[in-house]
Amino acid sequence: MTLSGKTAVITGSNSGIGLGVARELARAGANVVLNSFTDREEDHALATEIAKEHGVDAKYVAADMSKGEDCRRLIKDAGRCDILVNNAGIQHVAPVQDFPTEKWDAIIAINMSSAFHTTAAAVSAMRASGYGRIINIASAHGLTASPYKSAYVAAKHGIVGLTKTIGLETAQDPITCNAICPGYVLTPLIEAQIPDTMKEYDMSREDVIKNVMLERQPSKEFATVEQLGGTAVFLCSDAAAQITGTTISVDGGWTAL
Repeated sequence: MTLSGKTAVITGSNSGIGLGVARELARAGANVVLNSFTDREEDHALATEIAKEHGVDAKYVAADMSKGEDCRRLIKDAGRCDILVNNAGIQHVAPVQDFPTEKWDAIIAINMSSAFHTTAAAVSAMRASGYGRIINIASAHGLTASPYKSAYVAAKHGIVGLTKTIGLETAQDPITCNAICPGYVLTPLIEAQIPDTMKEYDMSREDVIKNVMLERQPSKEFATVEQLGGTAVFLCSDAAAQITGTTISVDGGWTAL
């Protein structure tokens, strides 16, 4: 399939899952708008690299997803938004009684409220153009829970609820809204944690991955950013036109337990 002529806006996309999704959408022919809160030369260089590699238009727009006005400005500055991928997210781990209020507020704002603001800013133009795909990157933690992650789990459950609501609101429009729920994904951030975890548990790399990091992932394999990007491309296709308001788990069987 081709997404030629479509423009995809991907929040939190200068690294990790967001960047992987952006690359796969560009590979399918979509023009892409990258985003994060920084405004560095290397951020803009990523857009240039993607444009050259895939022969599409690509640009980087700095916008802070913790601020509603920035979320809405991102959609305006993108110029066009046929595909919206709400990916931006942060994490903090602590027992609820010790969870810092400022961390709770930041996680709820970036992981959940940002998707409300970008969607609200994009959906009218999608209706007018006759095509729209909203893809929210949720998590296995949008369908289940773990201790010490109260804000993250609450936000990801909220994203799943928002996905259902927008799916219903746009059900008779040429728009779909779905959530991808990854389990553990091998990103540079996760890769960087492996050596320290090996030392902490006095384990080999293989044992750390299978018995510590992927304890809850039955496949005992990380999902990849390319697989998540491929799932996003599928959701943008005509084959997925009647898939809306639902979740797709890419979690190696985690939520089947």
